[in-house]
Amino acid sequence: MEHSGGFYSSVYEPNGHAAWADNQQHQDKETADNLRRKIKYFFMNPCEKYKARGRKPWKLMLQIIKIAIITIQLVSFGLSNQMVVTFKEENLMTFKHLFLKDYVDGRGDSYAVYRQDEVYEHISYIVDKYSRLRNITVGNHAYEKKGDTYSPLSLCQEFYRNGSISPANETFDIDAQIETECLEIVPVFPMGSTTEDDLLNFVVDFKRLLNVKIKFTLKAINLQTVRNRELPNCYDFDVTITFNNQAHSGRIKVDLDNDVDINECRDWKVIGASPKNIYYPLLFDCLIIVTCITSLALCTRSVLNGIRLQFEYTDFCLVRQGKKVPWSDRLEFLNGWYILIIASDTLTIIGSILKIEIQTKILTSYDVCSIFLGTGTMLVWIGVIRYMGYFKKYNILILTLRAAFPNVVRFIGCAGIIYLGYCFCGWIVLGPYHEKFRTLNTVSECLFSLINGDDMYPTFKYMKQKSYLVWLFSRVYLYTFVSLFIYMILSLFITLITDTYDTIKQQQQEGSPVSELHCFMSECKDLPTSGRYRVEGESGSFTCCFPRCKDSRERLSSESIDSEP
Repeated sequence: MEHSGGFYSSVYEPNGHAAWADNQQHQDKETADNLRRKIKYFFMNPCEKYKARGRKPWKLMLQIIKIAIITIQLVSFGLSNQMVVTFKEENLMTFKHLFLKDYVDGRGDSYAVYRQDEVYEHISYIVDKYSRLRNITVGNHAYEKKGDTYSPLSLCQEFYRNGSISPANETFDIDAQIETECLEIVPVFPMGSTTEDDLLNFVVDFKRLLNVKIKFTLKAINLQTVRNRELPNCYDFDVTITFNNQAHSGRIKVDLDNDVDINECRDWKVIGASPKNIYYPLLFDCLIIVTCITSLALCTRSVLNGIRLQFEYTDFCLVRQGKKVPWSDRLEFLNGWYILIIASDTLTIIGSILKIEIQTKILTSYDVCSIFLGTGTMLVWIGVIRYMGYFKKYNILILTLRAAFPNVVRFIGCAGIIYLGYCFCGWIVLGPYHEKFRTLNTVSECLFSLINGDDMYPTFKYMKQKSYLVWLFSRVYLYTFVSLFIYMILSLFITLITDTYDTIKQQQQEGSPVSELHCFMSECKDLPTSGRYRVEGESGSFTCCFPRCKDSRERLSSESIDSEP
């Protein structure tokens, strides 16, 4: 009892209370130092982390490997896609020379007919060349077959249901309902009198005519892919030749277009290339998918660790210091580079899966696959800037871009309003008199080129002078736009970024912390090589892969220290 009484008396004595307060203060300081050390370690670069804990920079090495193999994949797919695009474009040009009478390269929108007899001649020419395709083409083109019969050529005309037009009397009576009349012609060898009689029965009322469309399907095989260890594709070309008379201006524009459908050939045999060589690209794509999944898992784990540390820092400031952490400091823990890598990995995985399906002829969506692979590769290369930021001279550029980004977005929003105003004004006023202002899309492209100093003289020169008032307005419009955007808005934009650069440079030279988080973290003076960052029992990089084991080991260590007498 005397012992216990002496114990209680020592607790309530002033010296005992002071000792308890000193102990509590020491624990708070130790907790704060540990948190500073954890935060400082979180913001270290891979080399510093390796010095601090001997942790291997797996993410850095993985990103370097990933950049190399993803770039190789993209180049391989780009070359394959280039052959597909070339085959499509060359076939389109071939069809124009085969089926359009007196066609010359580069005519484009200028290819048209102006007389009624020319319309009938061109239609007869198309049908004749289609019927004799096997004897005139130098390619491996063939008709589409459905069963034992060939698919017919479809000759259709669209016209107003009823109409009476008299320009001389300035009167008209039109039924706006559109009717379609079609004629099907099956290719026969040689072209017989039946086909000729059908064409003679095809009569066009040009006053009511809207358009004449000739549709047929041809098949071909792209054999050039064999050289790149890819199985050839079978192509279906849905060709459409349109005689457009919707304007009724006396000029019927003639256009040929085709829709391409890529299919797996039913039966194939390749001599001189083993199946192993053909399926090597598939194994390479699977390797890329595994690499991206690993990178995705590591970066996701790092993001979650940052969020967890952000909550720990927020709770510490709220409980121990009684203040809330600003959002700017909270977002410091959310590494935007990891988000970028996660997005690139996701896009690359999807693109690689689509590429595998294209190579195995399950899908033929080259455009969708190109978007995923191209965007993923772009983000991967942009992510390299993160590692460039570890060098002081490159880091100031990254800090400037990040600091100036909010102001740049607000500035572009304000400038964009003025830009849209000029777009709408130019479209409605100058559109009828200038080719570059016919649509909103071309207006925007023209004005953006003017901002960059491109195509200025032709924009001024090719303005039609049929209306002096509009011509005078165009001068005022173009001069004010160029002066406003080049001499004022663009200069202010450059000044905005320059001021941010000077501010960041001055802060780096003075070495002053730029936020409360940096002030808190700067109190930790431990160097990476001091050994203070190591966790007892940590070996290599296994603890970084198993944080739960690390946490439990830390708890056991602290419990053993507390249990000591």
